[in-house]
Amino acid sequence: MNLKKPKFWDYKKPNIYAFLLFPLTILTSLSNFFNLKKNKIKFKIKTICIGNIYIGGTGKTSLSIKLNKILKERNIKTCFIKKQYIDQVDEQKILKKNGELFISKKRIDAIKQAENANYKVAIIDDGLQETKINYDIRIVCFNTINWIGNGMILPSGPLRENINNLKRYEHIFLNGNSEQLESHKKFLTNINPNVNIHIGIYEITNLKEFNLNDKFLIFSGIGNHKTFVEMIKKYGFEVLKDIEFPDHYNYTDVDLNKIVDEAKKLNCKIITTEKDYFRLEDKNLSEIKFIKSELKLINEENLLKFII
Repeated sequence: MNLKKPKFWDYKKPNIYAFLLFPLTILTSLSNFFNLKKNKIKFKIKTICIGNIYIGGTGKTSLSIKLNKILKERNIKTCFIKKQYIDQVDEQKILKKNGELFISKKRIDAIKQAENANYKVAIIDDGLQETKINYDIRIVCFNTINWIGNGMILPSGPLRENINNLKRYEHIFLNGNSEQLESHKKFLTNINPNVNIHIGIYEITNLKEFNLNDKFLIFSGIGNHKTFVEMIKKYGFEVLKDIEFPDHYNYTDVDLNKIVDEAKKLNCKIITTEKDYFRLEDKNLSEIKFIKSELKLINEENLLKFII
């Protein structure tokens, strides 16, 4: 089942619903505390975890793909690790398209497979809160629009753990379209003065496939829909309507027929994300195109010096 995040999670300040749920956040905090005490496995293969504290839509997969590409260009044998979730087939397909993917119900088993296959670096897409693995490098991703939402932990807000836990992490990655970068940096360094902050922005790589004189209806079922909309507008697309679905949404024929009908009423073209497009393989795609984007790292060498 795909559920939309409650809107109040992304308010700038907590509201009455967040405070009513506050007692339940104690369970999340206790779980995080006891997980810190567990013994964790260290692997021979270098493990880089690309994870998040804000739940969903922080660019983990985009950064994983970018790091894999950079390391492969330096002849370093690199692979992806992904825990098997039946509702994340879209991400699995994108990772497989960009490199070798080891996937299992347990991340430990997938990493062992990569180690036995003599890979040098394993890029783990998600899994920052994994209780059994001692990663070599941990990178916490944030989207510059969604940021930290209302700043509260589940279920009062969108955070998996207390924001002050960032003092335990060495690397933060901010990605999006450079919204409010300076204020975000200041916030992070107030929590952890020694943190390494890395920046990325999204760039469209198939722009030539579109006529910017057209008008567009866009839709997506990703965690950072607003970032997708803003990126498209930045490139000069005239968006008449945008429709947001829950993350990893499984589209029905009814959904797509409504989208097509709405586009006809507006006399415009339809576009979505590459990630969403992978979920539409068994549908009629003749009227839908997708935007292919790539993450560009600002000061790429600064991040690589910690990895290589």
